[in-house]
Amino acid sequence: MIDVIIILLLLLMLYFFSSAETALTGVSKPLMHQLELDGSRAAALVNRLQERSDRLLGSILLGNTLAQILASSMATSLAITWFGDAGIAYGAVLMTVLVLVFCEILPKTVALNHANTLAPTLAPAMRLVTFVFGPPVMGVQALVTVLFHLVGVRTDGEANHEANRAELRGAIEIHTTEGEERKEGKMLSSILDLADVEVWEVMTHRKNLTTIDAGQPVTAILEEVTSSAYSRIPLWRGTPDNIVGILRSKELLRAVRASEGAIDTLDVAALAAPPWFIPESTTLFDQLQEFRRRREHFAIVVDEYGALEGVVTLEDIIEEIVGDIDDEHDVAVVGVRPQPDGSYLVNGDVTLRDLNREYDWRLPDADASTIAGLLMHESRMIPEQGQTFRFYGFRFEVVHRVRNHISQIRITPPKEEDDG
Repeated sequence: MIDVIIILLLLLMLYFFSSAETALTGVSKPLMHQLELDGSRAAALVNRLQERSDRLLGSILLGNTLAQILASSMATSLAITWFGDAGIAYGAVLMTVLVLVFCEILPKTVALNHANTLAPTLAPAMRLVTFVFGPPVMGVQALVTVLFHLVGVRTDGEANHEANRAELRGAIEIHTTEGEERKEGKMLSSILDLADVEVWEVMTHRKNLTTIDAGQPVTAILEEVTSSAYSRIPLWRGTPDNIVGILRSKELLRAVRASEGAIDTLDVAALAAPPWFIPESTTLFDQLQEFRRRREHFAIVVDEYGALEGVVTLEDIIEEIVGDIDDEHDVAVVGVRPQPDGSYLVNGDVTLRDLNREYDWRLPDADASTIAGLLMHESRMIPEQGQTFRFYGFRFEVVHRVRNHISQIRITPPKEEDDG
């Protein structure tokens, strides 16, 4: 009778280890982190155990293996005593059913569905288990590490950062599927993208810049500043590429008022702030940190040769997160016009990021930033007017081309996009 009781206790141990393994590995890490911040000691213990996941899983595996071997051996010995040599088969079948159903499937199913509740409950017991089994587990892990190094397998976890980011993206996609939650999900995803997007992808290109020749008379400069929609305007001298300063409209107006009418004596270039040049390869995350550090929100973007490429502002980065921000000074530019047949007439300089964000498309933007650039990259040519192409399930038709510039494209998305 004592043997049966011991076997049952070992099966209970197997049940416990199976539950603990599933609960502690399947528990929500963000939830436990928040509960720890709220003062939950059990959640804090769960987090400490997960920080040493190798030791945790090793202890569970060791306890599980010992309990299973002992239970199987004792059950087989007992069955032989009762049934003779046939007891070997009886014991093997019985233990297989018991272990599979009651010590694997049942506890893991329960733990999987109640991981956030069970993990804090089981954590104190597992802390004791890891303390007891810690030394032998560490010895086994050291041996395994040596074997891995011998066969050239890395165990330093260098991919953890990317795996965590991918897990976070997946969580955002799962929990933000519609309505306001969908908008919030897009914002959260955009924040994760800041380190992967470079300033040239969101800057205002030089061909669309408003700049002022510093060599003009003050009255002409004043007229251009007051008629402009921008409060900061680059000043150039000699050639438009030679930016000598950033003129703030408020500084100019203050100087005009202080001049008491003698505006011709003003030195506009002296009023301008020094230009801040940044390389086009700067990531939005790094640039955002620099904007905060320097307390500036306007920078001149240059290429690897120092030539002017455009300007990037703090608003550009914020819009990359929250979407377009229109104010009373913004100039409305019609770049996309939906058509009755479900297609879209799109200007060639419309960015892929704007299209993907607005219409939930998934056009790749790794090799091109605009829709015209994508078309040329995929076709490996400068398409003629009237040519059509199919890429990524979309149909592209070149509607208008000026010299080598594709100015307008008709895009027909896949049917499932139209229906969605």
